[in-house]
Amino acid sequence: MGYGLGVFLLALGLILAFAVQDMISAVDLTMVGYILCLAGLLVIAITAVQTNTRRRHTTVATTTDHEGRQATTEKRTESDPPAPPAV
Repeated sequence: MGYGLGVFLLALGLILAFAVQDMISAVDLTMVGYILCLAGLLVIAITAVQTNTRRRHTTVATTTDHEGRQATTEKRTESDPPAPPAV
């Protein structure tokens, strides 16, 4: 899955919803088009969230010295998502 699948579903849904005038018995192609549009938008949104989540990590550490003073350090790392396994 990814952006490509989302764009494909969105394009196919828009074509069915707005460009196709044929009728198939017991199937409303306009409604099928709208459903595919929503599915495409959902796939695009989920892909964007997953890509963003995997790239950013934050680590917070608090240390206390012998006098009771505390120091907090925050480390932010950004990394590329792991490569998909080779087929």
